[in-house]
Amino acid sequence: MTALETWISALRGRVMSSNSERILPADGPLLSTAPGLHKSAKTRLIESNAAASAHHESLMQKAGLALARLALAVAPHAQTYWIACGPGNNGGDGFAAACFLSQWGKTPIISYLDNPAQPADAQASMKKAQSLGINISPHRPEQFDACLDCLFGIGTLRAFNVPHSDWIAAMNSAAVPVIAADVPSGLSADTGVAPELGVKASVTLSLLTLKPGLFTADGRQACGEIWFNDLGISSDETPDAELILPIVTAQRAYNTHKGSFGDVAVVGGAPGMTGAAMLAASAALSGGAGRVFVGLLYADAPAWDTSHPELMFRPPAQLALEKIAVVAGCGGAEAISAYLEKTIQQAAQLVLDADALNQLAGNTSLRELLRLRGPDKTVLTPHPLEAARLLGCSTLQIQADRLLAARSLADKFNATVVLKGSGTIVATPGQVPKINVSGNGLLATGGTGDVLAGLIGAKLANGFPAFKAACEAVCHHGTVADQWNQIPHALQSAALTASALSKSL
Repeated sequence: MTALETWISALRGRVMSSNSERILPADGPLLSTAPGLHKSAKTRLIESNAAASAHHESLMQKAGLALARLALAVAPHAQTYWIACGPGNNGGDGFAAACFLSQWGKTPIISYLDNPAQPADAQASMKKAQSLGINISPHRPEQFDACLDCLFGIGTLRAFNVPHSDWIAAMNSAAVPVIAADVPSGLSADTGVAPELGVKASVTLSLLTLKPGLFTADGRQACGEIWFNDLGISSDETPDAELILPIVTAQRAYNTHKGSFGDVAVVGGAPGMTGAAMLAASAALSGGAGRVFVGLLYADAPAWDTSHPELMFRPPAQLALEKIAVVAGCGGAEAISAYLEKTIQQAAQLVLDADALNQLAGNTSLRELLRLRGPDKTVLTPHPLEAARLLGCSTLQIQADRLLAARSLADKFNATVVLKGSGTIVATPGQVPKINVSGNGLLATGGTGDVLAGLIGAKLANGFPAFKAACEAVCHHGTVADQWNQIPHALQSAALTASALSKSL
């Protein structure tokens, strides 16, 4: 190891010694453990409880130290650090970080607009920065080697004024690392919704708690690499959500057979839409089901598939639903409606996707039957538009608070729900919802949802309860996309098509 590599390693060691933990690297999940996720209200409660036993300013000093150390680790060669400070405690963290950087021989330059209502602890940090002779002005520097976004944290989101919007535009256009304090400015810590003009960070250091908005909706794009520092504060508050950790697949026991891993039946594939059902069926095969049946929804359906001779084709009416995990709706169109009542009543385990969800949205009697099944045996897999139909609202309302939408769906239908999208959410009644951090934009292509439905069906057939089956499936599904560039070229196509995804499960 060279002297430079040793120095950089030591800087990263400083980050770790201050209890900062890398949660989500930019190139995909490497999680082994992860704290729970807390929305703003619970974060403030944890902060308030901590302030009752320790000086609030000491938390700010810890936050500033963690930020400064991470800034050194991210940009060890930087000399000039531009720190954009806002009017509240997020800005106070930036003043504290500037003090540490200055004491370590760096040149921090602070941009700040005077705020008569500046919180007392932030004011104290600013005065310390002034005493050290740190440059503080209402203007941004023209030249800097790294930037700390300390403008706005978990406070009330509001429109940016002209100087702040200019600063954010400068951060986003600069070819230097941008380290966001707590959350990138403009991003909702609770929902992950971000404005068109919001900070696009290289690295985000979440402070005191991890926030759900970092991992869903616009959060993944805004945050870059995600780090966490609990500032030495522990809490027994129930989290608002948790992350799905990468799955370690157990090796199959030698003394097993196809019957040990259950049967899946895919009911779907109306005329002209056979591909959706076949994608789900092939995914169930690749996902480990013992046997896979296909019930296509037209009279002259093929009796076999040359590319998947393992699949067994049966008329839907001949399937022994009470013994199998059924995946219903993929490419089903209106034809699926004739089979839903019986399927919901009889299927041992059930995944409802696509057109089955659309039928469910408009049929009160089907919804009542579904509620009787219970969440351990039933999974709904809506994308945002389907979720909007099921809840009788708009897609914008679903995306405005994905956690709330997923929990509302789970409660309304008494089922496990997989709300697909950036940061797919898995929710079930009575349990803390989970957010998936695997996956990327390669999955934004037709048919990948059918593959996910088939994979969930395979997990159910293997004997997993619905919530566990859904969590494992969405994690596995996304991990294939994260590792796509590492797959041998014999399997890899130019794009991650749904059929290629299924073959790579």
